[in-house]
Amino acid sequence: MKKSQSDKEDLTNRAVVSLQTQWTEIYREETITLSCKIVDGDDSEWEYEWGTTSSDTILKHSEHFTISVTANNDGDYKCRGKLKTDPHSSTEWSAPVTVRVSEPPEAELRADVRDIPLGGDATLTCSVSSSSGWSYQYLYRRDKSSNFVAQNANLSGQLRVSEEGLYQCRGRRGNPPYYTKYSEEIMINKKNANEAVLTLHPNWSEVYRGETITLRCDIKDGANTEWEYEWETTSSDKPSKQKEYSITSVYVSHTGNYRCRGRRKSDRSSTKWSRPISLTVLYSKPVLTVSQSWLSPGDSVTLSCDVKHPSAGWRFFWYKAIPKLPGDSYNYELLSESRNGTEKHSYIVHGETHTSGYACRAGRGDPVKFTHYSKPKFVWSGGSYLAASLTVSPDRVQHFISDSVSLTCVGNSSQWRVKMFHKDGSLKDCSQDKMTGSTCIINQYTERNHVYWCESGSGEFSNAINTTKQNGDIILVTPVRSVTEGSPVSLSCKLRYAEKVSNVFFYQNDKLIQSDTRRELNISAVSKSDEGFYKCQISGRESSQSWMSVKVIRPVSSSFPLIPMNVGLICGVVIIILLALLYRYWQSKASSLKRPVQSESNDQGRHGLYQNVSQHEHYSTLLHADRCVYETIRISEDSTGDDHIYESVEGSEVAQTGTCLNFHMHSKSSQNSVVYTVFI
Repeated sequence: MKKSQSDKEDLTNRAVVSLQTQWTEIYREETITLSCKIVDGDDSEWEYEWGTTSSDTILKHSEHFTISVTANNDGDYKCRGKLKTDPHSSTEWSAPVTVRVSEPPEAELRADVRDIPLGGDATLTCSVSSSSGWSYQYLYRRDKSSNFVAQNANLSGQLRVSEEGLYQCRGRRGNPPYYTKYSEEIMINKKNANEAVLTLHPNWSEVYRGETITLRCDIKDGANTEWEYEWETTSSDKPSKQKEYSITSVYVSHTGNYRCRGRRKSDRSSTKWSRPISLTVLYSKPVLTVSQSWLSPGDSVTLSCDVKHPSAGWRFFWYKAIPKLPGDSYNYELLSESRNGTEKHSYIVHGETHTSGYACRAGRGDPVKFTHYSKPKFVWSGGSYLAASLTVSPDRVQHFISDSVSLTCVGNSSQWRVKMFHKDGSLKDCSQDKMTGSTCIINQYTERNHVYWCESGSGEFSNAINTTKQNGDIILVTPVRSVTEGSPVSLSCKLRYAEKVSNVFFYQNDKLIQSDTRRELNISAVSKSDEGFYKCQISGRESSQSWMSVKVIRPVSSSFPLIPMNVGLICGVVIIILLALLYRYWQSKASSLKRPVQSESNDQGRHGLYQNVSQHEHYSTLLHADRCVYETIRISEDSTGDDHIYESVEGSEVAQTGTCLNFHMHSKSSQNSVVYTVFI
């Protein structure tokens, strides 16, 4: 009769379980092997069953039971044997073996010195204090950004090192090997009297494309030692192993961090790496701005040259823009006052009288490395010049879009081009319209709001004109150029299509100044108060506004009161005395007149100057004067019967020294003339 599983027959043989490890502690994820042996088992063939106190029976048919332990593997393990010839018979369960799983240990790393002496090394010791049987593995890297390199220690766990950098270690045991956690990193430094110092020449915080720089690696206190040099950089460039690394023309590819160190030729020992220098290569084109665009004659204009990435060491150079014809480019002529550049990024042009173009660039270093030229900027004047002039036809500021407008350059040059400046800041030439000879024709049905001027092949600039073409039915007709104070002027309101009009409204600076059926606003003699923005309105339609400029003719200034027509009343005794002295001198010299001779006398700050003039010659000396009024003074006849006529000439202030007076004396008898010029 076949026995059931519950009817197993216990054998007298005894099962013994053992843990195949030499460690007293077992760690999570470590691999262990349990073995089951049948005592007094003779040569019988056995099968094995395994079980734990914490779980059901684990059916295994192998003598050895291998597991990679986790926290769940804590517990007591037991085994028993079954005869293969009689599966219903088995031994008793063995005495249990207890397995306790611990958390993985962490290795500890120590160093006998952290700073390695010159030519020496340091001893590192790695240990795992919680158990035994460990061998050790070291990992090294130069710095935080480097990769680890494995290095094995001896059985004692010690490692001798001479390279500075970061070290850590871990313990290893078993087969397959089991590793502890890594130790904390420790830093080993080289204690070296020599130190690598990296410098940048010139020492600029920003470097610009095309400049020349030199990186220099100096070894502190290393003068008596022969050195080789090592360089590291994050740029795409690869420096040579020389003390100096020069770049004659830097580009963006040179951007990066640079550092160096020295290595002794004698013992191959190295200094520490120098502190890095971060090199950033920038592209720079300066931007030129002008303080004003429209000039009154004699204005001063401030030019400002700004670099996008400002840094120390710049000098600024200022240029006149000279038209380069044919084409639309410019040559740049250095202003004589800025031959050596200026430290300030601004420059004042004094007494500007006509339209001009300017440019700038920045430079630094020796020899000087320059940025690119700025884009040219222009200052415009509406005044007329003898050399060049721009006229517009029809001669008005505003035009209908259907009008064909001609801009003509007049002057001595055989080559002209018309330049235009759009309100959006762009600079263009007449090529987008039609340039025929010296005339630019703005096409019909093309909107425009530009400033125009002429440039010649001989470097001349004309006056500038602001003109518009607009898509509307009404325009204001105003003069293109400034109106001289005191002159008459007429503004009119013009419709594109003829129609009967009731009232026409004219505004100055948005203030209504005339409202009637006249289409014209007439001013008989303009004054500065008439300057401003004007517009007109008809039947609800309003023109654009235009600026009317008034040019003031200023009188010649003088700190000395102007001499009135009656010289005797103002000058009094002073003039009479001067005339008497001059007449006596003239009498003595009348018979033998000489070429003009100058002499000066000083009487309480007043200066005198006279000239003798030969027969029938008539000269007048007026220093710094531009206006004279003549008055005749007749003196009674003397005993010789001569009738002497004196003429006094009134002039403007002479450099704050007085007023020029010319006296003309004519003798009837001798037919000789003499001119005396005095200053009072």
